[in-house]
Amino acid sequence: MLGGCAATETENGIPVYYLSSSETRLETHMVDISLGEDPEENINALLEVLGRNPEFMQYKAPLGYPIGINSIKLDTTRLTIDFDSRYYELGTSTEVLIRAAVVQTLLQLKNVRYIFFTVDGDPLIDNTGKQVGRMSEKTFIYNDGNAINTYDEVVVKLYFANESATGLIGAYRDKFYSTNVPLELFVVEETIAGPSGQIEGLYPTINPDTNVISVSTSDGVCYVNLDSGFTTTVGNVPTEMAAYSLVNALTELPTVNKVQILVNGEVPQIFQTSAFERNEDIVTTLTEYEEDEDIYETEEDTRG
Repeated sequence: MLGGCAATETENGIPVYYLSSSETRLETHMVDISLGEDPEENINALLEVLGRNPEFMQYKAPLGYPIGINSIKLDTTRLTIDFDSRYYELGTSTEVLIRAAVVQTLLQLKNVRYIFFTVDGDPLIDNTGKQVGRMSEKTFIYNDGNAINTYDEVVVKLYFANESATGLIGAYRDKFYSTNVPLELFVVEETIAGPSGQIEGLYPTINPDTNVISVSTSDGVCYVNLDSGFTTTVGNVPTEMAAYSLVNALTELPTVNKVQILVNGEVPQIFQTSAFERNEDIVTTLTEYEEDEDIYETEEDTRG
């Protein structure tokens, strides 16, 4: 039986994340493992599982590669895993998959909320030279299912409201996402999620309780179908401005020229049309930034 500090119990065991034999995606496999009340013992037990190749040949253990763990440290809900220098010998795509597999497996433990990777005591640096920082359940975006495709790092430009809700401000967001999630859907969901709060002067445009029914793109038109939560305004942001926050963000993508917004499959009565084109007139800037200066709103849970 699983203890109070363990992962959520299921009838088939605990889902553990492995690399596919081709090292192109993650796969989940239910492992029958007994966890108890001691958080560090549970962490070590799962790390041991992650280092042991399963009997299924199509899976590879994330920690079965020639890398070693120097130490682990759990500080309240923050877990730091220190690897030896061989970690940097991993290929870029393999390293991201290993990182995702370890994080997604260990975050199932109730005492683990954030995970840091270090290498010989120094913060992990990614292939772009940036510190990876803390990782949480928001770091790696994926859809439901047993197969999780390769993670890519993407930079998208999102649009949020200014303080007076009279204009939109563009801000870049740098985040990992799964390639089995359409980039258009990723942009819609990140816009609904709102600004991260790292930069003052950015405000949400869409009710965060809005659910995405479907997102698809055909012949340059992105069709965004939302539930009725979209018609409930947030703050003093007009619904039309909320629509343009989606339109301007989506038309930043090379695949999108226009956006058709539907609510429960129908054109909202508040719109004369559901087909929107990009609107630069509604875009403004933050007073503390120069007009030509890019604003990077890196996710706190991704970069720490």
